Amino acid sequence: MTEVRAVVAMGEGKPVEVTTIHVPDPGPGEAVVDVQACGVCHTDLHYREGGINDEFPFLLGHEVAGRVAAVGEGVHNVEPGDFVVLNWRAVCGSCRACRRGRPQYCFDTHNADQPMTLADGTPLSPALGIGGFAEKTLVHSTQCTKVGRSGRPAVAGLLGCGVMAGIGAAVNTGQTGPGDSVAVIGCGGVGDGAVAGAAMTGARRIIAVDTDPKKLDWACQFGATHTVNASEADTVEAIRELTGGNGADVVIDAVGVPKTYEQAFYARDLAGTVVLVGVPDPTMRLDLPLLDVFARGGALKSSWYGDCLPERDFPMLTELYLQGRLPLEKFVTEEIALDGVEAAFEKMHRGDVLRSVVTF
Repeated sequence: MTEVRAVVAMGEGKPVEVTTIHVPDPGPGEAVVDVQACGVCHTDLHYREGGINDEFPFLLGHEVAGRVAAVGEGVHNVEPGDFVVLNWRAVCGSCRACRRGRPQYCFDTHNADQPMTLADGTPLSPALGIGGFAEKTLVHSTQCTKVGRSGRPAVAGLLGCGVMAGIGAAVNTGQTGPGDSVAVIGCGGVGDGAVAGAAMTGARRIIAVDTDPKKLDWACQFGATHTVNASEADTVEAIRELTGGNGADVVIDAVGVPKTYEQAFYARDLAGTVVLVGVPDPTMRLDLPLLDVFARGGALKSSWYGDCLPERDFPMLTELYLQGRLPLEKFVTEEIALDGVEAAFEKMHRGDVLRSVVTF
């Protein structure tokens, strides 16, 4: 067992604390990872606010890059010294989704069996089964994805959640292709990931939609060809005007509220695709005329983690970044110390940052 410093949310809505936790030695199938960088994601803030569940205290952080420090019995996929990005959907290979050849929908993903604890022995709930705001963390070995050449840990770790969700929403779920028109509603980290993914596939027209001019400027850095300020223009009409009156082939809702979903639904072309990647809260309801759903055709999809396969997508995207073909470094607004997480949440809430990243 090892004592390390970590960021813990002790109760709903309370400021996070930097405190000492205990990380067990890895058991069968487990690995301990020396965390080199961990992005500050909106999901961590949702955990702190009680928006995920009430299993406090939470060990926050999940967008992790680091090196394997030790492995337990029966681990063969990684070894000490490997540079890895951690994933929160480590597929089991044997559930009904995996058996049908759809492992991106795995229903029984792996996590470590042993709990990490506070100094007094209180078990911690690691965010998304990872708990990366710590000098070391314990995970299931299949949550460790080797990505070959490392690059900057602060950049590589962002593939662990938000950026991958956005890129995958465009590439895997939306199946965007060369010549397509794409609209992305909401241009934070996930939305800009979708913009970057659409650009990577050769989309002809990429329309970024947001109410914040700064976020629209950010979207242009990732490949947006047009922008719509939703506080000044009707989103649906603006997207239609930019697509010859037809609507976009693919519309990605990276906000996840009924209003933006309805905009996405009506801003797509006939037989076009809507992708919901923004996460709604449990109280939200949607009211659409069923005849419109039938008459407009196409596909209405939700995107879990960008429908990614970490062992396939993380190495590929890291290589594209190292070749200069995917501008992942532009997602990193600032690098901060472990005690800067609470301030990073405030900056995120104000829209001042795309991503703050804790580095060790």
